[in-house]
Amino acid sequence: MPKRKLGSYPSLLIIISLTTALFLIAFTGWIALTSKQLVSYVKQNIEVQVYLDKALTQIQQDSVRNIIAKKSYVAVADNVPQIKFISKESTAKRVFKDINEDFSSVLGENPYRDAFSLRIRESYLSELNLETIKTDLEQISGVFEADYAKDFVDSINKNAYKAFLIIASVIIVLLVAIFLLINNTIRLALYSQRLVIRSMQLVGATDWFIQKPFISRGIWQGFLSGVVAIGLFFAVQQIAVHKIEDLMILQDYIKIGFLCGGVVVLGILIIVLSTFQSMHRYLRTSLENLY
Repeated sequence: MPKRKLGSYPSLLIIISLTTALFLIAFTGWIALTSKQLVSYVKQNIEVQVYLDKALTQIQQDSVRNIIAKKSYVAVADNVPQIKFISKESTAKRVFKDINEDFSSVLGENPYRDAFSLRIRESYLSELNLETIKTDLEQISGVFEADYAKDFVDSINKNAYKAFLIIASVIIVLLVAIFLLINNTIRLALYSQRLVIRSMQLVGATDWFIQKPFISRGIWQGFLSGVVAIGLFFAVQQIAVHKIEDLMILQDYIKIGFLCGGVVVLGILIIVLSTFQSMHRYLRTSLENLY
């Protein structure tokens, strides 16, 4: 009968199980990151419309614009406030093109107003903040009304929260399932070495001396599983990016890099903690229960 080395046990099942679970966590985390980027992208394109009084002169319009540009909630790109002027003539032309009906011929005048369309900083894009912004803008002299897509903003915030809650729940379930699976697999592996472990205890070996080979092997298994899982994840991610149009603009590779590093560390932690817990319990098992 060949001599069994301490800490040596079949690891293929553990590596396959952990790799599969880590891949699912990486993929789920990527979906969460991409969803967050999508929400951020949509929010950055939400605009508040500021309609002006009809009697304003060009100088008064410029004054209103300058006041709005100084507001802290107005988004800035390349040191330029994101404010766009929309003339009432261009609005009338757009409406006429959409519905093929000229209101001015019936009313005798252009019913629309000149307006400023401004983008809001993402940190202000909540229902409460937008209502405050609307009130603040309407207090400016020369502003007739401020408006935004209230239902759309509210829907984005609620759906984003629900999506992140679901993703977080999935990750938690996966973590629990991984821990239980790896823990049971390691306990079975330890059972095959129960006599070797007991013999070392009888000759005075410390718990750490016995645990060390198993934990060292666990670190290697966790690292290998994490690397393989990340490789599979990147393959799937690149296929998705090339197959799905415009998905590339939602990819933040710095955050994806942190995600991948976290998955590798998570793989090591899971298997080391599972090994330590199983070893601790096993080393405390009485001789009568060993068999």
